[in-house]
Amino acid sequence: MSSRPLGHQIVSVKPILVPAPDRGIDLQVRVTAPRSGPNLPVIVFSHGNAWSMDAYEPLVDRWAAAGFVVVQPTHLDSRRNAIGWEDPRFATIWRVRVADLHAVLDNLGDILAQAGLESRVDRERIAVVGHSWGAQTAGAVLGARVLDADGVPGEDFSHSAVSAGALIAATGTGDSLTPFAAENLPFIKPDFSTMATPALVIAGGKDQSQLSTRGPEWFTDAYHLSPAPKSLLTIDEAEHSMGGIAGESVAETTDEDPARVVLIADTISAYLRAVLGLDDSEWTTLGSAAEDGDAAWSITSK
Repeated sequence: MSSRPLGHQIVSVKPILVPAPDRGIDLQVRVTAPRSGPNLPVIVFSHGNAWSMDAYEPLVDRWAAAGFVVVQPTHLDSRRNAIGWEDPRFATIWRVRVADLHAVLDNLGDILAQAGLESRVDRERIAVVGHSWGAQTAGAVLGARVLDADGVPGEDFSHSAVSAGALIAATGTGDSLTPFAAENLPFIKPDFSTMATPALVIAGGKDQSQLSTRGPEWFTDAYHLSPAPKSLLTIDEAEHSMGGIAGESVAETTDEDPARVVLIADTISAYLRAVLGLDDSEWTTLGSAAEDGDAAWSITSK
């Protein structure tokens, strides 16, 4: 995979407060961007459970160096907010997470102004990306819905400003949840049939979730059960931490592999640049590399 040097010097601005009435805790975001360049596309990134706007630097820094403005909210389930499984607020955090992304998108102009970027961003090219719980959150903004106890699809949380996305280790359907997950995480019942926005799904071949009785293929449901156009990057040896995308040497990383992190960052960047109509050369090159590679990873599309 690519070992190209980072292209731009980058800068981060934090914390920026975003209006979020009735949330109870201020919604804070971090913005990371190239120091120079016009017409920059935007990635709004949703972190996994317990993380924050200060995590995922290996991905965020690389995206910013590739020419993206990255906006990272801190969701309520962040460790810094101390809301655990037993907290009565936890059951509805999945909805607050989606509301956080909507608040960021609806207030993007003010966020960019506070970061000094309002004149350098292309507001017509916006993507959402997420990892783990953040992938479910991002998926809702791309059009996926949550099934209720009777199997009826819930509210449509899609956002018209979003043109594309990427879901890293997105949980699959809810028909195979373990007893713990069924009791504590009943909202893991996604319906991908309405997720029509173009998206890249990333799954690890060794991602064995404790939330599902199925194997690693559970994390490919977002690709197989959603309408085209979609692409799937499968990384044979990847586990849920995907080589360490949340940060270098963090405790949760079970499969540390810096090259894998670069692969994920650069594949998402290439995919988004292609589907946002900026440049499809890197995505085309990746497709050729996948066909000619050593089978450690593969890309399929529909």
